[in-house]
Amino acid sequence: MTTPAPTAAGRVLPTLNEDGSRRWIRPRPSPGSFWRRRRAVAYGLMFVFFIIPYLRMNGKPVVLLDLPSRQFTLFGTTFLPTDTLLLMFLMASLIIGVFLLTALAGRVWCGWGCPQTVYMEFLFRPIERVFEGGRSGSMQLDREGVRGQLHARRLAKYAVYLMLSLFLAHTFLAYFVGIDRLVRWVRQSPFEHPTSFFVMAVTTAGIMLDFTWFREQTCLVACPYGRWQSVLLDRQSLIVAYDATRGEPRGKGKDRAGLGDCVDCGACVITCPTGIDIRDGLQMECIHCTQCADACDAIMARVGKPPGLVRYSSQAALAGEPVRRLRPRVVLYPTAFAVMFGGFLYTLGTKAPADITVLRGLGEPYVVEADGRVANQLRVKITNRTGAPHTYAVSVDGAGPGEIIAPDNPLAIAAGATDALAMFVMLPTSAFHDGERSIVVRVSDGAGFTGTVPYRLVGPEHEDHHATPEAGKERE
Repeated sequence: MTTPAPTAAGRVLPTLNEDGSRRWIRPRPSPGSFWRRRRAVAYGLMFVFFIIPYLRMNGKPVVLLDLPSRQFTLFGTTFLPTDTLLLMFLMASLIIGVFLLTALAGRVWCGWGCPQTVYMEFLFRPIERVFEGGRSGSMQLDREGVRGQLHARRLAKYAVYLMLSLFLAHTFLAYFVGIDRLVRWVRQSPFEHPTSFFVMAVTTAGIMLDFTWFREQTCLVACPYGRWQSVLLDRQSLIVAYDATRGEPRGKGKDRAGLGDCVDCGACVITCPTGIDIRDGLQMECIHCTQCADACDAIMARVGKPPGLVRYSSQAALAGEPVRRLRPRVVLYPTAFAVMFGGFLYTLGTKAPADITVLRGLGEPYVVEADGRVANQLRVKITNRTGAPHTYAVSVDGAGPGEIIAPDNPLAIAAGATDALAMFVMLPTSAFHDGERSIVVRVSDGAGFTGTVPYRLVGPEHEDHHATPEAGKERE
């Protein structure tokens, strides 16, 4: 005999009902001191995200991640694929910065700065409440199933969501192609730029699905940060926590004899955007958004109790243990960050205005001409890292009686571009000792920059070093 599936009478997880169906989170907003600060931060971050593609610095976009050209411009400085050391220092600084921020302020990024939280709580959910009639209206439409999904109010909400997703996707694309090119593409047919149109369409669909369907699942399932907190946090780390010593035993009613300050109203659960109960302790799903703290403070004010039953604290402080602000990770993380970011700034500050690479020409390493001279073909690759075009003159030190043949010397290179100059160094056989000749390739732009690259030419070993004439013949 088959056992019928249980009805959705309760929940087994914050987002899962007993029958296995999804429990949709419809949090009630809790305006309070933390909420007002988060709102200001959120709208400030949105403004920064929207305005950056329009800003320029040193004649370049403030941020432009030009993947096809493999150039990344940050705050007026362009990074090239050859800047591996710079990129290593930058990435290491960002990772250590996340560790440091978590050690000092817990998951403040998740609750205050993460785009998922910022746009969900201060853009998409406020619009949802307007169209669906707040938390109760949304829950009523949820209970109606498919009929609720096709309700005019919910369809109108989806239409607005789609327009917002399009706007956010185009803004996102502007970081990779530049605002000028994006504006030009918007006025053209998608068939004239199919790849970029495809990227924009996929990004729009991703944003739409994220904020209409996945929502808190992005934080709970996709984002690894919550799982990292087990190693990034310690008992001294700042967290949003419930003071069980003060709040327990919880209970309802006017007679508070023997009861703690928690009136078991459930306001902290109703307002939580991930559906957890903060009174269960530190949880992976908690994004430290402080909505529960605002909700609880409002209830405490109503029942005449002091605020702070749910507040920023630490596990050690709540357990009555000594609070240690100075601990190993608070010392090691800033030290490591200072080393990595200091290395980034030093490398950036001492970076030459041009990158020079000397490569051997294709084919044989050297050729012995009919007149007995040895010809080495070189390719001098030059990257102009400045924001203006330059003309580069190439010369060779240490060639002695040799001759330099370079048809394209000097070489004009546009701003941010890379080009190569082909040249031949002609030397007599006697100029080579043990089959080698050391030279220095010198590159100058005529504007104060001169770069040098040591290089070794190859040729036949001089016959004076060998006993037989055959040993002095050129290697072919």
